[in-house]
Amino acid sequence: MKLAVKNMVCNRCLLVVRQTLQALNFDVKNIGLGWVEVGPEPNPDQLHAIASAFKVVGFELIDDYKTKLVEQVRNLITETVQYSDLSQLNINFSTLLTEKLQKPYPYLSNLFSEQEGNTIEHYIIQQKVEKIKELMEYGDLNLNEIALKMGYSSSAHLSAQFKKITGFSPSQYRNSKSKRKALDEL
Repeated sequence: MKLAVKNMVCNRCLLVVRQTLQALNFDVKNIGLGWVEVGPEPNPDQLHAIASAFKVVGFELIDDYKTKLVEQVRNLITETVQYSDLSQLNINFSTLLTEKLQKPYPYLSNLFSEQEGNTIEHYIIQQKVEKIKELMEYGDLNLNEIALKMGYSSSAHLSAQFKKITGFSPSQYRNSKSKRKALDEL
């Protein structure tokens, strides 16, 4: 049985979900951001136990279709921004979401905005800004290289979006004591 799980945004999340299910004596057949396939199929009491165990570690079972779809949108964006070199992908997020989820982009956009109180575009920018913060903290790349890696046309465009979201220019951020946000808080 495939379960949808809210707030799974990184590889450590996958590990925690796997360990939680194994502690409840379920076989994890397959797992990805936002979902896990388990066996044997849990009965209602077991689903309640899973939901309770997940809540303790910061996750939530999702059971309605629209919430699952919004979580899939969030996970696709997170996975693409956080774990890909956007300059190599040369993607349009509306096309990516439409192809992967087999739903028209206007429907996904409206549903996302309705459920999240935020647009898909703003969520993408928030994800990019958190990745930019991470790359700046590592210090291996300069701002032009980060802009290229993140798919921006220029470091000026990156800086403008960064400042709009954080209130800081990238150089001000580097010199501040501000911290990155956890991806599940976006």
